[in-house]
This record gives sequence, C-alpha cells and structure tokens, in this order.
Amino acid sequence: MELDISVRLDYGVSGPVDLLLQIEAAELDDQRILSSSMNTGWADDGWPIAAESNVGRRMWMRLQNDFECSYEARVSIDRKTSDLASFAQVTPHNLPGDAVRYLMPSRYCPSDTFQTFVNAEFGTLSGGARIAAMRDWIQDHFAYVPGASGPGTTALETFVQRQGVCRDFAHVLITLARASTIPARFASVYAPDVDPPDFHAVAEVYLDDAWRLVDPTGMASPETIARIGVGSDAADVAFMTTFGSMMLRQQTVSVTRV
Repeated sequence: MELDISVRLDYGVSGPVDLLLQIEAAELDDQRILSSSMNTGWADDGWPIAAESNVGRRMWMRLQNDFECSYEARVSIDRKTSDLASFAQVTPHNLPGDAVRYLMPSRYCPSDTFQTFVNAEFGTLSGGARIAAMRDWIQDHFAYVPGASGPGTTALETFVQRQGVCRDFAHVLITLARASTIPARFASVYAPDVDPPDFHAVAEVYLDDAWRLVDPTGMASPETIARIGVGSDAADVAFMTTFGSMMLRQQTVSVTRV
C-alpha cells in the first residue's frame, strides 16, 4: 500500500522560540519513503537529532518570526495484517534491552495502579489474546470525543471519564499492557481513515519478538499506518514541542491512499 501525506502548519510566534519538530514519516523495514519534501520557509532546515528508539528523526529549529511549514511525502507500507491473538507473550527476562523500558510506568501511563484491574478483567488471557481483549474492551467502553481531554490528561483520568481522543485511547491500552507485563509504547502515526483528519496516535506492543501496531480507536489497521516516531507516551513523541510562546493559526493533515 502507498500513502500520500500532506501537512501544513501555520503558527504565530511572539518572541524567540526553540522548536523541536517531528512530523516526517520514518524510514523503516516495513515502510519506505518513496519521496518527500519539507519546506520551513525562513526557518531553514534546522538540525536533526536522534529520535526515541531510533525511529524517525526530530529537528531543532530556532524561531524568531511566525512559523509556516509544509511537508509532503509518499510512503510505501509493506506490513501484513496478522491475527493479534496468535502472538505469544515474551517473558520479561527474555526481552531485548531496548524493550525493557516500555514495561515501566510513565508520565501519562501509571501502569502500576492497574494491576488489580487487569488481573480481574483479563486474567484468563495472555499475550496477544489479552491485548486484543483490551483493545476491544476500550472500543466498547470509551467514547471518542474531541475536546474531552487536554495535554495533561493521564490514562487514569481517561479510564475514569471513559472518553477522549486517540492519544487517550493509546495511553489506556499502553497502561493496561504494561500492567500485564507486556512492553508497550506510544506511536505517533499517519493513517488514511482518521476522522477528523489529523496526526494520529496508536499503541505498539512487543509480542513474539516484534513490535505490533494496535489502534484502540478502531480507525486504522496496521497495514495502513505510517509511523512518525515512538516513545513511552505522548510526551516523548509530540509532533511539536515548543520552548517559548506560539499560537496556532492553521493546521491541516491529509493522508490518502494512492
């Protein structure tokens, strides 16, 4: 499958701002960048730094004036859809070193507070079957409500409120997975069926010695997803992190099948 991605960002800047930008689709074994272009206007190209777990790249920029950015890419996805329930759980002592950190609680994913719940609700299941049941449980019990949460909302708050957006759904699934001793991380992605169109968030879980994409909103299947970056939670992989004052004027994201 091939995707065409188009992003437009327009932000007002009232003073000097350091901006960390991560909007480029990552070059990975299961997704190839066929073409891409980035135009950041007067801000020039910035300078790249490594992204979390070496998935994708981030760009530092020093802004003095208003920021306008456009990004275009065509991405080829080569990822088969598999039965999530068929994947086995990896015992903790057999995990690769870079997966171990994703067993731990993080800022938005307080997994240590959910162990009693996951054992009571999903205790008869393990591995991919447990993750599939958690995904389905979230879809059945949570409402997708834009504006229902904010940048500081944690998985615990979403669990209580039973509503949120893709970011919140991903945080809940990640939290439940880690409480089940299954490594899980947050993935910022592009996908063609997201409504309303925007940057999207899903979970990745480590099963059968590989990372598996899971979308608890049900809007995107793994073979349609292009990863941007990954991290412990949304704080690690925001598409823009600003150190200074910026004001949104316009932002559009378009992802279409070729």
